[in-house]
Amino acid sequence: MTKPIVNLEKYNPDWPKQYEYEKKRILDAVGDNVLGIEHIGSTSINGLEAKPIIDILLGVHKLDEVPRLIRPLSEVNYEYVPKLELKDRRFFRKGLWGQGTCHLHIVEYNSNEWMDKLQFRDYLRTHPEAAVEYASLKKELATKYKYDRPTYTQKKEPFIHRILQKTKKE
Repeated sequence: MTKPIVNLEKYNPDWPKQYEYEKKRILDAVGDNVLGIEHIGSTSINGLEAKPIIDILLGVHKLDEVPRLIRPLSEVNYEYVPKLELKDRRFFRKGLWGQGTCHLHIVEYNSNEWMDKLQFRDYLRTHPEAAVEYASLKKELATKYKYDRPTYTQKKEPFIHRILQKTKKE
């Protein structure tokens, strides 16, 4: 098992195309159960450096529907990763552990988790100065925590919470 490292890459204009490809495959596999599907994360922000992992947000009625999605999603190469600490979402990955190419986050449609992910993405898309600040933070953290992806992710949380507070005021 390879330890996941933090490897940021310059923005790749193919990332939205990769998302569209994955979206089609996911919808072909489980579309009847989907209320919404969105490209999220840094690869969804034009010009932003990112780990080359496409993050996809999938909205369903209730999380208790997820067990019946595991098999059809596995047929399009998404592996369910049961993480008990994720009470508001379920997580799937495509690719080897630590080397995934896509992360699929299944949440209840229009839940706080759904809204927060979209509001953060949309804020960075419409506020370039915030995107630049986020990029700078990510570079600093990627250097400091290159071999500690969980800490890298955790250290971004205060910035994300600050942006979400701004979105609620606007």
